[in-house]
Amino acid sequence: MSEKRKLYYVYDPMCSWCWGFKPTWKQLEQKLQNHVEIQYVVGGLAPDTQDPMPVLMREQIASYWHKIEGLLGTQFNHDFWKNNEPRRSTYPSCRAMLLAREKGLEKQMLSRVQEAYYLEAKNPSEHIVLATLAQEIGFDFDLFLSDLESTTVDEALLEELKFARGIGGNSFPSLFIETSEGVVEIPVDYQDSESMFTKINSLL
Repeated sequence: MSEKRKLYYVYDPMCSWCWGFKPTWKQLEQKLQNHVEIQYVVGGLAPDTQDPMPVLMREQIASYWHKIEGLLGTQFNHDFWKNNEPRRSTYPSCRAMLLAREKGLEKQMLSRVQEAYYLEAKNPSEHIVLATLAQEIGFDFDLFLSDLESTTVDEALLEELKFARGIGGNSFPSLFIETSEGVVEIPVDYQDSESMFTKINSLL
C-alpha cells in the first residue's frame, strides 16, 4: 500500500474563523482519517507584543465574533473584551501548540486554548494562562512556562511559519493537499465538509 498523502491544516489558536470552522473541520477530519495523513501547522497570526490592542482593532475583531456567531452559530463569550486588556499577539499560543505536539497533545491543547479564549473569556496571549491550560492536560506548570519562553521553541515556531508561508498558508484556516503535481490549496467551506472531502478525494 502506498504512503498516504499529507493534508496540511494551517490554523492559529487565536483565530476566530478557525474557531468558527471547528465543527466542520472535525467532520472533515473524521471523513479523511483513512484517506490522508493530516498534519496541523500553526500559522502565526500576530507576532509578540506587550502593547495593548488599539481600540479600533478591538472593535474590529469583536465585530468579527458577532459576524461568525450570526453566520455559523458559533458561541463566543463577549465578556473577554471587558475582562481583559487584549494584545494582538498569537505567537505565544502557537508556541504552546508546538510544545504540546511534542507529547502528542496538540489537539487537546488547541481545544483548551480555544475554549479558554472564546468561552471562558481568558487571554491566551498571556504565558501564565497558557501554562495553566497546559497543566490541565498533564504538563508541569513551571516546566511548560520555562519551555514556552525558550529560544528552542521560538526557533521551531519560526521554522514552522516559514513552512506555512512556503505552501501558501497566509490566512487561517487554510487547507493544502500534497498531489503528484505539488501542493494544492483546498478552498475552505465553513458549512459543508462534504464539498471539501470530494475535492480532496479527487486529487488523491
